[in-house]
Amino acid sequence: MSGSSLDGLDIAYVQLEEVRGQWSYTILHADCLPYTESWVSDLRRAADVNVSDFLKLNTRYGKYLGEQVNKFIARFDLGHKVHFIASHGHTVFHEPENSTTCQIGDGAAIAAIVQLPVISDLRSMDVALGGQGAPIVPIGDQLLFAGYDYLLNIGGIANITVHGNDSVLAFDVCPANQVLNTLAMKEGKKMDEGGSMAAHGTLLPEVLDGLNDAPYYKQPAPKSLSNDAARDIAFPHLLESGHSTYDLLHTMVEHIAMQVAAGVAQYPHDKEQATLLITGGGAFNSFLVMQIERVLAPYHVAVVVPEPDVVKYKEALVMALIGTLRWREEVNVLSSVTGASRDSVGGALWLG
Repeated sequence: MSGSSLDGLDIAYVQLEEVRGQWSYTILHADCLPYTESWVSDLRRAADVNVSDFLKLNTRYGKYLGEQVNKFIARFDLGHKVHFIASHGHTVFHEPENSTTCQIGDGAAIAAIVQLPVISDLRSMDVALGGQGAPIVPIGDQLLFAGYDYLLNIGGIANITVHGNDSVLAFDVCPANQVLNTLAMKEGKKMDEGGSMAAHGTLLPEVLDGLNDAPYYKQPAPKSLSNDAARDIAFPHLLESGHSTYDLLHTMVEHIAMQVAAGVAQYPHDKEQATLLITGGGAFNSFLVMQIERVLAPYHVAVVVPEPDVVKYKEALVMALIGTLRWREEVNVLSSVTGASRDSVGGALWLG
């Protein structure tokens, strides 16, 4: 799994078990392999290169993924233990309104290098059926984390899953880490560790109003954000202002918290106390988590941050589940989430 924040490639070796419809998981080994500056640059500009360079990048990145998987297998002595690879790849283009999405990382190249079956291109079937192709993690929320009322993943883009009485709903909430990280880079840091800079900033009401006024927030679910659309919401208000980085970080954190609260308010629970699970890199931003706790308190929603491996590798874990369901030819993308004409079995299978 590679996310929009471009912090690195997540690889998880996962054991999944299903007994009479009840799924359980164990993350046996996992790691995040940081990208080189060259890979960050190539992936960030992938959507802007010509067709020839794009196709070559897709193949080269697939080979890179295969090489990293082989190193992972060797490091943890997993030879002859892995059944298949489920690869999300890296999203470089996402326009479901035009029935198009693209996650690079050629599955054939991965399969040729790893010499194992590879399941890739996990979103295209849903998009072809008229869906958003995103979020696709809610199938994992339904089968592996059903005990929570809300599940919030804070990556480059924040997305939320809502467990209703008889259905699962999910949508992209707002830009998140990719914006916070970009602001932190202005101060020579890769990220705002623990939200310390944001915590020392001051709220900028006019900037916050501009962020909250984005037309995307008025759209009903199902809906999703491309990386470009996410940046368009945040960057004009933040990067083109003359305010201090600390104040901009503080204001962006408040914006994320407010949009999370708006999502919860749109789909209220009927319990005395509900729970919201936070995963993704943003779960380590203690100031952001504290602000989310504050805005959700009036809605009687308690915030839960799980053990670090689940925080960091939940999305990679769910890709393993999606691959497993594809292997079994069972539904792995939910139309109630994406708005497609039906549930689907997504993913291309490459025999290594």
